Amino acid sequence: MIDLDNGTEFEIDILSLENIAKTLTKKDIELLVVKNDEIKKLNKEHRNIDKATDVLSFPMDFEMPNMPLGSIVISTDFVEEKSKEYGHSFNEELSLLFIHGILHLLGYDHEVDQGEHRAKEEELIKEFNLPDSLIVRNS
Repeated sequence: MIDLDNGTEFEIDILSLENIAKTLTKKDIELLVVKNDEIKKLNKEHRNIDKATDVLSFPMDFEMPNMPLGSIVISTDFVEEKSKEYGHSFNEELSLLFIHGILHLLGYDHEVDQGEHRAKEEELIKEFNLPDSLIVRNS
């Protein structure tokens, strides 16, 4: 279900992420776990923003059978920093960013919606017994 490309030294709890994904989609998801330098390049190339970010989502632009839902890129530098800052585990913060990213793949957009992204994120956080996410912490 999740095609993991881990370009870091961190061990990723892929089973937890797959459990989250299964509640939202039957489609495959590509997950790239990178450092800040790599996500900064992608952010510059695809969004014209020349800085690192925590998570990027790249949905498939067309619907075809057996095609993946899209790709999620997560920076472990952000995961490590925020997990320490908020006092929870690396894998909990990774799960929060994964939820945020997969909701973008499914069409949610907190920048323009009326709180639907935030509400769905909160629902999943409770379902998987996770700490508050960035979108919830900032609201």
